[in-house]
Amino acid sequence: MVADGQAVPLIALVRIGTAIALAGCGTALINRLSTPRLDANAEVAEAVTVCVPARDEAERLPALIADLRAQTGVPGLRVLILDDGSTDSTAAAAREAIAGDPRFEVIRSEAEPPAGWTGKAAACARLSESVDTPILVFLDADVRLAPRAIAAAARAVRDRGAALVSPWPTQRAESIAEALVQPLLCWSWASTLPIVLGNRGHRPSTAVACGQFLAFDTAAYRAIGGHASVAHSPVEDLDIARALRRAGHTTHLVAAGHLARTRMYRGAAEIEAGYTRWLWSAYGGSPAAAAAVGTALALGYWLPPLAALFGSGPTRRTGALGYAAAVTGRLLARSLESGGALRRADVLAGLAHPVSVAAYQRLVLRSHRAKSRGALRWKGRALPEIT
Repeated sequence: MVADGQAVPLIALVRIGTAIALAGCGTALINRLSTPRLDANAEVAEAVTVCVPARDEAERLPALIADLRAQTGVPGLRVLILDDGSTDSTAAAAREAIAGDPRFEVIRSEAEPPAGWTGKAAACARLSESVDTPILVFLDADVRLAPRAIAAAARAVRDRGAALVSPWPTQRAESIAEALVQPLLCWSWASTLPIVLGNRGHRPSTAVACGQFLAFDTAAYRAIGGHASVAHSPVEDLDIARALRRAGHTTHLVAAGHLARTRMYRGAAEIEAGYTRWLWSAYGGSPAAAAAVGTALALGYWLPPLAALFGSGPTRRTGALGYAAAVTGRLLARSLESGGALRRADVLAGLAHPVSVAAYQRLVLRSHRAKSRGALRWKGRALPEIT
């Protein structure tokens, strides 16, 4: 790097990187101390409809159904499950798990998504057509719930006066690839945005949401057109939160790791396929913006540990400080997400944070390449082309 005709000393770059890591760690600490949590003792009198879009989920869905059947504090519960053209026994597995519970209904659909729609948006829109309750919850089939989770989410919608509450579940990681990558989901916002501020505003850019668990005020959801407003989006959760904010509504993220958990992807192959599907859309879908963010990540999370290993004197000490800040920020975010103590695997993954960031950068590049080649697919379906 050149400034005023002179090479910038390495120590200056290491200081910049360490400042980035310290800022991320500080933000993660603020979020660890202040992010609101779902009330584990909540009850709700209003009727609630839970919608579960499911495609090839015969293995995961029965456990979620068991959790939903065990929900308490929500006497007016109704559950709709859409078997979205599954090629396995999703519908049969669902009906067996329901065991005649009259609160549950399974809908089978063979229809492909309309042109320009993603499969998930189309499935959610189809489910929402049958909803006539004041509160609407969407769940992914791989989510696992404590008995008060639905009541807590519905209560939060009313107590917080929000159009959307997004309870953030613990992202379970049971393989090395998952442990390296999955905690980055929470870390990405926990280290960059104080959620107590993000929850207060209407700026779409500060919205955070997790599509695995979303609780809506039904009237607000319908007022923006529901999932039709994000029919083409590869990140329909974030985009529907942004659409609500543009319409003047509030959306809130709350920590829910003590009441909800999920294993989003299983192993390296599912991680590659899952993140390739949508990571190209980060940073406005701009490769240049992705490259700029990648440069900042390299400065903050690669350079300091390299300086700590191979530098000397002040360069090594500054690098060690930056690396320590990066690891601490990662662990604070993981503790925020899980709502409790850290496991040994969490600490080891935190120490490998530079490797995690490298894995993330590889997935971003892979996703942009797939987008440029028109090769984006998910669960056997091509994704809509977005220019």
